[in-house]
Amino acid sequence: MKLWGGRFEKATEGIVDDFHSSIAFDQKLYAQDIEGSIAHATMLGEQGIISVEDADVIVSGLRAIKSDIEAGRVAFSVEAEDIHMNIETLLIERIGEAGKRLHTGRSRNDQVALDMRMYMKQACGETATLLRALVALLLDIAQANLETVMPGYTHLQRAQPITLAHHLSAYASMFLRDIERMEQARARADEMPLGSGALAGTTYPLNRERVAEQLGFSRITRNSLDGVSDRDFCCDYVYACSLVMMHMSRLCEELILWSSGEFAFIEMDDGYATGSSIMPQKKNPDVAELIRGKTGRVYGDLIALLSMLKSLPLAYNKDMQEDKESFFDARDTAVKCLAVMHGMLATVSFRKDNMRRAAALGFANATDAADYLVKHGMPFREAHEVIGKLVAHCIREGKAIEDISLAVLQGDFSPLFGEDVYTAISLETCVRDRRLPGGPAPEAVSRAIAEMRVTLERASSFCASPFSVEKTEHKTLLS
Repeated sequence: MKLWGGRFEKATEGIVDDFHSSIAFDQKLYAQDIEGSIAHATMLGEQGIISVEDADVIVSGLRAIKSDIEAGRVAFSVEAEDIHMNIETLLIERIGEAGKRLHTGRSRNDQVALDMRMYMKQACGETATLLRALVALLLDIAQANLETVMPGYTHLQRAQPITLAHHLSAYASMFLRDIERMEQARARADEMPLGSGALAGTTYPLNRERVAEQLGFSRITRNSLDGVSDRDFCCDYVYACSLVMMHMSRLCEELILWSSGEFAFIEMDDGYATGSSIMPQKKNPDVAELIRGKTGRVYGDLIALLSMLKSLPLAYNKDMQEDKESFFDARDTAVKCLAVMHGMLATVSFRKDNMRRAAALGFANATDAADYLVKHGMPFREAHEVIGKLVAHCIREGKAIEDISLAVLQGDFSPLFGEDVYTAISLETCVRDRRLPGGPAPEAVSRAIAEMRVTLERASSFCASPFSVEKTEHKTLLS
């Protein structure tokens, strides 16, 4: 007999039980569900809604169930539908009549909203912690490569000289924004919905603030209808994960290109690459490719959530059961990708000579050559044309700009060229002179790295807050 079956005269069809059940995936919420129930039962006892003795028995029973779940001694049932009913059924079986009092003043609607908010807050801290480690790694690599010259690109064409430090710092900036988004998402989820009931609260004198205090929420929800039907916080987290994945995908795309023979800027560590079943020479950047591929999966999770929510009337609807698989998949995918991304990046070898050679042969200093003429009195548009013709000449001759003799520069292109042009257009000068804040000059990048480290340290209190979405990857067999 189902716990809600009093009104029914016929058992649910087996195929409906299977279709209806969410225990296969919402068992991830067991810890949050039990913690929420302990806080609820404690409050019921304090308020005199149930006896203190019953509340104590319930709390002890719930703690024992949690220990048994984590030890793998619990088999969940499809017939009990979801994690909430599974745990309540187990509780009643173990402690008897007192267990039937746990659900007083509560609905599964506000119960699941609570569980999801608790899980999401922890997931935000977990994801931000992994992001923080990745940013720290990027900044360490950047600090070690302030003088490593490489070409910067637009349209995937060599454009201007920068440094590897400047390039990787750009990704550090992206991931720092992702940490901010995780913190913002967590703050928006930090509302305690229990007490909203099914949709209209309850007549019992619940102390909602006391439950919020026990569970570490900063405030309670203001509207019971919104309290049970809001899933904005799920969308916030999955959206934030989508941007994390997009940023990782962009970096992976570059690592994939850089590992090719055409670029040869990096060498992937053997532990983060694979071979070919037919071509013995191959070393494939499969890890980077798979992260890139999984990005679309997280985008799909976001679209699935938004599409599920778009036409729902207030308050709770069964459609909302579909929030969990998308949410869990986005979390699992982002967390796994961040972990493997860190390992892959930490073991990459950078081929600095090839990077510098590509910057030299790609006319990355052409803009600086034009600026040289401007500084000697030529209008920029005219200088642009002169250097364009000079580059065309270099291409025909198979030379870099700095390889052209001064006599040719003065005789064929402009008498404004002097001996100092070679210093002015050296790759090191081109990089060093771009010292404006945000530029690639070593001193500018060094300042930016220091500023980002301060920002990262400020985020540490959020990232390091206690979290353990899953202390162990709990696996149970469905009975």
